[in-house]
Amino acid sequence: MKLTSLLFAAAITFGSSVSAFAAEKDVVDTAMEAGQFKTLGAALEAAGLVATLKGAGPFTVFAPTDEAFAKLPAGTVENLLKPENKQKLAEILTYHVVAGKVMAADVAGIDEAKSVNGKMIDIDVEGATVKVNDAAVTAADIAASNGVIHVIDKVIMPPEG
Repeated sequence: MKLTSLLFAAAITFGSSVSAFAAEKDVVDTAMEAGQFKTLGAALEAAGLVATLKGAGPFTVFAPTDEAFAKLPAGTVENLLKPENKQKLAEILTYHVVAGKVMAADVAGIDEAKSVNGKMIDIDVEGATVKVNDAAVTAADIAASNGVIHVIDKVIMPPEG
């Protein structure tokens, strides 16, 4: 109950910066409207994933903020945005997406989820903190017309192999 309350409060806080009509927008437009996902938007464009994430879904997106991308080693983002790295970038970004709509209340009973790139994401609930791999969820349950967004503080990398 504490976890749900905390995640709901975080969603309300984040939601205040998003239009009341966010649920009428898809996950891409909802994230772009928030203003803290410019790097994610550029990456989705470079990877050719915008049209996919504007599709019917539903999708659960673990969305790293611009600050999360800034935590990567210098030059990493610029390198990944190059056309020759499109496949690698798409692999990383699709690791942030789960098919279906997974709300904060749904994570209480699960410890992993399968990303759309086929690799598993660890989900860990420690008290009031929810972690996706080693990234903390800082805002949850941001509604979109084709899914839900959970904001994370780090870019998560798919396991090798």
